[in-house]
Amino acid sequence: MVIISKYIIICFGLFFVLAGLLMLFAPKKANAILRKAGSTNFINYAEISIRMIPAIALIIYSNYSKYPDIFKIFGWFMLLTSFVLYFVPRQLHHSFSVKAADILKPKYFQLISPFAVIIGMVIIYSVI
Repeated sequence: MVIISKYIIICFGLFFVLAGLLMLFAPKKANAILRKAGSTNFINYAEISIRMIPAIALIIYSNYSKYPDIFKIFGWFMLLTSFVLYFVPRQLHHSFSVKAADILKPKYFQLISPFAVIIGMVIIYSVI
């Protein structure tokens, strides 16, 4: 289970890196994706369920990582907020993502994209 968790976390880090690159080179596409969060029952519950996978992996692998406390806290935070989101009405979740997309103009996505890449690289570094 620990080895599987390691590879899930590496994929999670790659997701951050790729999301950062998308935000940098295709910020309008990143904004459109954010706008879709919670837009349908399938997207809403798939999004919440899928984020539980790296959350559990972070918790399982925390003692083997370079930053065990951070992994544990971040993993539990992701897991608990996922459970909370199951009970938040889908329309409220979608409304929040649309408002966030309205605030985060494409140029802002480009400005924050390096942070996503750095976070992804730190996550990967933490497990290799």
